[in-house]
Amino acid sequence: MAVMNMETGRPPGRRGRYPKEFRRDAAALVLDQRRSVADVARELGIVEQTLGNWVRQERIDRGEKEGTSSDLRAENARLNRENKQLRLERDLLKKATAFWVKESDR
Repeated sequence: MAVMNMETGRPPGRRGRYPKEFRRDAAALVLDQRRSVADVARELGIVEQTLGNWVRQERIDRGEKEGTSSDLRAENARLNRENKQLRLERDLLKKATAFWVKESDR
């Protein structure tokens, strides 16, 4: 079993995405407890700008600020992946059709 940092929920020394719940809880410390971004970031051992981004997104998700919600971002990403897959499949079918048309003309 992998060793995890109790504060971040990630393996020690690993950079990258934090769990969604951690990001939401960290932003809630700023928004609900009216603490500064710098104070919470220092306490959690994360970069202030990163936490600031999470707070901004949480405000959007709560409807306190205009912007694209996390749910809509996730749906857009899913649709973009699906669209890419469909284009690949379409292009493959075009090539297969052209091949069979060429073969049937022989």
